[in-house]
Amino acid sequence: MKLVVGTRGSNLALVQTNWVVDQLKKENPEVEFEVKIIKTKGDLIKDLPLDKIGDKGLFVKEIEKSLLDGEIDMAVHSMKDMPSYLPEGLKFAHSPKREDPRDALIFKEGYKSLDDLPQGARIGTGSKRRKYQLLKHRPDLEIVPIRGNIETRIKKIETEKLDGVVLAASGLRRAGLDDKIDYYIPTDIMLPAPAQGILALEIREDDKETEKIIDSIKDDITKIQIDAERGFLIGVNGSCHIPMGAYCEIEGEKITLTGLYGDGEGKKIVVQSQVGTLADAPKIGYELAKSVLKEYEQ
Repeated sequence: MKLVVGTRGSNLALVQTNWVVDQLKKENPEVEFEVKIIKTKGDLIKDLPLDKIGDKGLFVKEIEKSLLDGEIDMAVHSMKDMPSYLPEGLKFAHSPKREDPRDALIFKEGYKSLDDLPQGARIGTGSKRRKYQLLKHRPDLEIVPIRGNIETRIKKIETEKLDGVVLAASGLRRAGLDDKIDYYIPTDIMLPAPAQGILALEIREDDKETEKIIDSIKDDITKIQIDAERGFLIGVNGSCHIPMGAYCEIEGEKITLTGLYGDGEGKKIVVQSQVGTLADAPKIGYELAKSVLKEYEQ
């Protein structure tokens, strides 16, 4: 049996896809895998902020078309890039174990934490979620909009004369660049994007055979976090135009979901938490979203 796996062509996308293929090969040595690179709109337009060229589907639509057309059998994405709803005929298979969900800072030499930064320090990020949470903690910072893959963003510390850049810790760790991380931002200072650090394995709805193969690497704790965090995303109808975050912590049978929602200018940001049990994961996200939206609209 052979499975064709679709992915974007960035270094991180390929690292993530090859990691998934390696895990699947270990559990399914009889299956042959082929990786196919697909260019997306988000890859082709590099000079505009994400919220100016479309919505969350920027990095997935062309890949999903290949999946629906039968050109590939599964797609590997970052779950945080996935829109609230999938096209008819597609579904998520189970995800493997989550990587570190936090955001991380890479500084120019000499700094070790957010509090080390001098007044008015210049920090690069293209995310409103990151921007407004940083400014809440350090209102004096100058936030500089940047885009590009991991390597490009790190280079911008020099080329744009920045004091640091914010990136997802999971991407840096998967790309073997964890030695570059100077500071992991605690989740009480910066809530991650919903499902940050989780890989989305997308398949055709009726493809039971591929689903069974992917089940060999599924992680149950990660599934609970996806249910809760994406429940919040769907409940607030989140997009890349607004600051929005969610993180589900699990202790034994107890889960605590914290959600963040705000306006595009960062004038109003609402953060709330809700506690429940493991079985509550799918509904707790919707409930928290309703509560956050109610406070936001007051």
